[in-house]
Amino acid sequence: MTTSAAPGTADVPPQFGSLMRRHRLRIGLTQRELADLSTISVRAIRDLEQGRATRPRTDTVRLIADGLRLGPKARADLESAAHQGRRSAALHERFVSAPPAPPVATHPLFGRDTEARVLTDELASGTERLVTMVGLSGVGKTRLALEVAARLHREAQLPVLWHAVPGTAGEYRPDPDGEEFAGAVRALVEHLPATADTDPAPFLELVGDHPTVLVIDGAPDRPHADRLTRLLRECPQLRVLITSDHPSDVPGERVFLLAPLSTPDDAGEGAAAAEELAATTAVQLFLSQARRVQPEFVLDGRTAGAVADICRRLDGLPLALRAAADWLVVYDVETLRECLASDPGALLDHLTDAREGARLRACLERGLRGLDPGRHDLLDAVCAGDGEFGLEDVMALTGRTLPECGRLVRDLLLRGVVRPSHRPGRSRFQVLQLVRAVWRDGVARPAAAAAAGVPEELPLGAAAPVFDGLPRSSAH
Repeated sequence: MTTSAAPGTADVPPQFGSLMRRHRLRIGLTQRELADLSTISVRAIRDLEQGRATRPRTDTVRLIADGLRLGPKARADLESAAHQGRRSAALHERFVSAPPAPPVATHPLFGRDTEARVLTDELASGTERLVTMVGLSGVGKTRLALEVAARLHREAQLPVLWHAVPGTAGEYRPDPDGEEFAGAVRALVEHLPATADTDPAPFLELVGDHPTVLVIDGAPDRPHADRLTRLLRECPQLRVLITSDHPSDVPGERVFLLAPLSTPDDAGEGAAAAEELAATTAVQLFLSQARRVQPEFVLDGRTAGAVADICRRLDGLPLALRAAADWLVVYDVETLRECLASDPGALLDHLTDAREGARLRACLERGLRGLDPGRHDLLDAVCAGDGEFGLEDVMALTGRTLPECGRLVRDLLLRGVVRPSHRPGRSRFQVLQLVRAVWRDGVARPAAAAAAGVPEELPLGAAAPVFDGLPRSSAH
């Protein structure tokens, strides 16, 4: 595996083999000539230059430096590179002998066992080596990634390297034993975007061909396809799990859409209704958080209707459910329902958790701002009604073909702003109620959207010149 340093990485020490080769070529020696001058075998020199040997002995380094006729500074640099290679090898040995564990989650997991099992099986077997988990901010991507990583570490005995992108809300306690590997992981993650110039060699040497899981939580940018492909090629047993608001668009990627938790239908009356309601995953999460702030809270015939309505209004979005339940320290459950009915956005401006520092509105707006103007126009139209629509409605609004409209809707699904409406008959979709609330309050649009002259309201079924001025490529 070649580990030559990338250009522009002056802060990263060059690898011993690449530095030795650079000096050899500078003075015009062949490998055979250097072998004769240094009394080191040609095979040893070839293995060092190609990165197959990374721990040269002190005597070997001295003989090579003599053969290259290096001055004091160049000799010191070569010795430093050799020391770095020995440190990398020692780090790899610790990595293999004591596999690092993922962080420990601070919240229980509700209703995700099927998703966790599917992802665990795919990554453990190597059936999928690159998985990007997408969905609306606050839907629980980090929490599910923690569960999958924990199972892979516990059941498959795989080391887990975890990298949280700065600004990602923490839902866990980091594993202190993983700190010594953090530098190599950070250099690799910073190397993946197209414009980065960091050197991935420390990570490649750390992992090598050892079975490993890398989790990148909260990736804001799409990785460069060639760089990610090289990573998977040079670390043939590596599995990568990314959580993001959008797919990476890399060949071989497995996109996993995480939907909100299931919400209850209209709740009936009495103890039987409360018992049925308690089996719904969104309700289970709400009750767990509610009892943290109000331990005496009970789900019974008196509170069942309000709890069911709250969970529906919050779309089963875990971050929103926890945020709303926190308000039971102030409100009774009926008053909380009334607040959500009148202005859910205002209520949910409250910090979900002071330690996380994540505002739900900011999370939702970030996901919505990532949409291109064509999707903004479609949201304007469907949010003007009750938020429910079908593909035929999108065709009538846009004048586009069925495949083009399918791509429009698919992008909204992958962003998590709409969800399928599971009813018999033709496919229908529903904009999440929280998305509609935030959208109506106003989300910053790209300049192209304003230039298109989008009307504030456009009922479904109306003739639609709205999209006529937009390029066809916006449906891709």
